[in-house]
Amino acid sequence: MAIIDVVAGLLRNLGISIAGLVLGKDYLAAALSDRGNLLRDLGRYQDALASYDRSLELKPDEAEAFYQRGNTLLKLKRPDDALASYDRALKLSPDYADALYNCGVALQSLKRPEEALAHYDRALQLKPDDAQALNNRGNALLDLRRPDEALTSYDRALSLNPDYLEALHNRGLALLELKRPEDTMKSYSTLLELAPDYHFVKGKLLHAKMSCCDWGQLTPLIASIEKDIRAGKQSAEPFGYQAIANSPQDLRRCAEIYAAANYPSSGIQLWTGERYNNSRIRIGYLSGEFRNQATAILITELFELHDKNRFDSFAFDNGWNDASEIRERIENAFGEIVDITRLDDLETASLIRQKRIDILVNLNGYFGRDRQGVFSYKPCPVQVNYLGFPGTLGADYIDYIIADPHVIPRGHDAFYVEKIVYLPDTYQVNDSRRSIAERVPTRAEAGLPDTGFVFCCFNNSYKITPEIFDLWTRLLKNVAGSVLWLAQDNVAASRNLRREADERGVAPERVIFAPRIKLDGHLSRHRLADLFLDTLPCNAHTTASDALWAGLPVLTCMGGTFAGRVAASLLNAVGLPELATDSLDNYEKLALELAMKPAMLYDFRARLARNRNTHPLFDADRFRRHIESAYITMHDRVQQGEPPASFAVQRQP
Repeated sequence: MAIIDVVAGLLRNLGISIAGLVLGKDYLAAALSDRGNLLRDLGRYQDALASYDRSLELKPDEAEAFYQRGNTLLKLKRPDDALASYDRALKLSPDYADALYNCGVALQSLKRPEEALAHYDRALQLKPDDAQALNNRGNALLDLRRPDEALTSYDRALSLNPDYLEALHNRGLALLELKRPEDTMKSYSTLLELAPDYHFVKGKLLHAKMSCCDWGQLTPLIASIEKDIRAGKQSAEPFGYQAIANSPQDLRRCAEIYAAANYPSSGIQLWTGERYNNSRIRIGYLSGEFRNQATAILITELFELHDKNRFDSFAFDNGWNDASEIRERIENAFGEIVDITRLDDLETASLIRQKRIDILVNLNGYFGRDRQGVFSYKPCPVQVNYLGFPGTLGADYIDYIIADPHVIPRGHDAFYVEKIVYLPDTYQVNDSRRSIAERVPTRAEAGLPDTGFVFCCFNNSYKITPEIFDLWTRLLKNVAGSVLWLAQDNVAASRNLRREADERGVAPERVIFAPRIKLDGHLSRHRLADLFLDTLPCNAHTTASDALWAGLPVLTCMGGTFAGRVAASLLNAVGLPELATDSLDNYEKLALELAMKPAMLYDFRARLARNRNTHPLFDADRFRRHIESAYITMHDRVQQGEPPASFAVQRQP
């Protein structure tokens, strides 16, 4: 009797009664499966998995158990195994819509969006009103760079469930890809009304509003975001927040919150401290922008110039081949570009580890088609934040940030999680092979008046703040016949900026927009402008070096953050430090003086023309020597068993 009691007690602990033994193994299998469901709901995933496995030993033809087992494996972040479990379920029950849907989820996490899309479509044939499947179908289409179709899928999901928060959020992403910031703003506004604490939605709404220059209720939104960040809330993504951030301390907090929420340390460190002793230092560049895009436009000549006797260079591409001239140059520079778009983060990190990369450079950070998650697996001895994101990534698995004393002043170390590498001239690499079209368009062809001073700014519209626009319109009022020439970012921004000019007493037609054209023609038309006016708190970066390369003086004001001090760095490197002012008052005064004194402006133009080929800014080989020196120091520290530490690269001739 005592033995029976013990057995019964054990079975009760499993949620199984003596009746289960009487009714047979099918009942026991079902009970074990139900127990697995309960354990999974409690977050005890390993115990749940063991329960499903025991259930399937008793009844191996139970599709539901295989399905629930797959769901548990997804929770354990084992998508390959989850996929195998769903496949078993579908062999037993081919029309199992939920298993088809979750197959799609697993395939997406494995970076197989084409197959995921096919599974969502099959699931929707069986359950056409499944809003969740429609939402994830949209995600797969976004991954495939088909935003129009993704938007249609999100809209169908929302027609079934208007309060579907995730679909509203993802709809905003599709609209952003379609360069429809005004509609993006409306989508995020609705989401914010429904869920005021939805993760990072305030920052996404802010970026959409800034992108279309809709400044209504901007001040309270910014104040709310700043309050949230200081309270540790998931309020804004670092990239969008940079456009309005004045405090490097707040930017660090923002990045740390974002990294912890989206890219925490994986807990798996693939590089475990060994020395590779490669014959040459292996530098890996990871980017989603190896094409005709600002990052590649700046850095391609560095790839071409790397010292092949000291370094082996590798490119890991999360983007696509746009068949551009710059893409061809990148391919020739590396010999091979490794496509990682269909590898998940761990697979990519494992590949990098297999190639024994010494230093892995993150050229995206939190910008563009980034792969920050790859770095969370620490696949190599040194990991570097460079160029794509001008600020800290807030993640302790990134060892260094490449900077200079202008963008990160001495004493600002506390605002960066990474150790700081100070290059001697400027942190920004430049390509001296950028061609400028020989023919300069006429003012009429560019939509400019025949006469009058031309202030210009070709920065993205999200960098234009009400305060800086106030200043610009005051300049227009004070300089008779002058115009403001801006980049044509989107229809809403052009409309709103002209309206804002009108409200400030400036005729809307004095704000003129330059359409997007090929880079050589764009550089050439800079010669029609008289002075490039920079933005604050986020400066011109590539757009500033474009202007300087084309011979157009840039006037800037130094801000408090890395992103707000880039133009000052460039001006110092090209020998025009006087054009980097220390306050908006001085910025405005100097802009007015330059517009009123042609001889003074001519002097700056002449100095720029002389300095362009003699100063460090556009000396790509000089920059190459400095950054290679930095790489050697990073590598040497590893070889000597020393941890990362901030250091300055010595200036070389």
